[in-house]
Amino acid sequence: MTIDAARGGASGALRRRGRALLASQEQIVLAITLSLIVIFSFALSGFATIDNFLNLLRSISILGILGLGLGMIVISRGIDLSEVAIMAGSWSIALIEMQNGMSVPLAIGVALLVALLIGCFNGFMVAFVEAPPLFVTLASAFVIYGAAFWFAPAWVVYAPKDSSVLTFLGAGRLFGVPMPILVFLFCALAMHLFMSQTSIGRFIYAQGDNPEAARLTGVALRPLMVLEYSIVALLAWVAGWVWVGTTGSMQMAIAQGTMIFDVILVVVLGGISLVGGRGSVFSVVVGCMLIGILLNAFTIMDVNSEVQNIVKGVVLLAAIVLDNFLHPRDEETARQGD
Repeated sequence: MTIDAARGGASGALRRRGRALLASQEQIVLAITLSLIVIFSFALSGFATIDNFLNLLRSISILGILGLGLGMIVISRGIDLSEVAIMAGSWSIALIEMQNGMSVPLAIGVALLVALLIGCFNGFMVAFVEAPPLFVTLASAFVIYGAAFWFAPAWVVYAPKDSSVLTFLGAGRLFGVPMPILVFLFCALAMHLFMSQTSIGRFIYAQGDNPEAARLTGVALRPLMVLEYSIVALLAWVAGWVWVGTTGSMQMAIAQGTMIFDVILVVVLGGISLVGGRGSVFSVVVGCMLIGILLNAFTIMDVNSEVQNIVKGVVLLAAIVLDNFLHPRDEETARQGD
């Protein structure tokens, strides 16, 4: 056996081991989540109630919608640090236009257009200029924050109070279930079908697993990248609509806050590998559930936000270390421009 063949066999064995452990990682996170539900139900008064569970699910809905987009881009070996900024910036501009007299449906369309333009720009820079996605999207986040704040010079932009179209996705209910939960479930189902049942979804997995092999088999990677970042922007727009409907406003400060790291946390914790090609919608769902349960319990126990941030940071670091252990970077993955 030659040295190259031995290396290829070892690399293949590592990838097969990573895939097997990925399923175990999702199952372990799910088991921990269910265990915490049982423990907190006995230990915390008011935890095991229908209203609390609905509030818990509602609180993680926006995080979950954003996680679906980031999870897809991480599967493709990309990253998008501008997702929260896209959400905040596009809707801040739309709300300012509503205050200036623009109709609500047209302003919603403006928010969608702004989000998609930013997503297409990010995709173009990554795919055709071949700039590193980490720095492209980080720069985009700063530009969006500055431009939106210049356009709408206020930390908080309020939505019209008399628009049911604008507030229904965030404040409405259907059969007693808050709409943010149903929007998250719909987006999760749509993303699952897109990633598992379409050729484009399979191309995204192929791109993340081995971009060179995907290119040689005829996958048009550059247009695919533009589509991927556009989908991230689309989900950011949906999440922003839910946010505006829930809070009645859009806060530009979140673009410079830690929310994007919360999104990364649920993606990595759930089992989506940072080396690409591995993970699923279920990974995002279980990651959101675990973080949501922990934060809900912290709220009931009146744990201050500083301690919560410390816990989230430790969990994120542990998730990254675990991902590096389960999915070791070989020579093939190292060739992807980091």
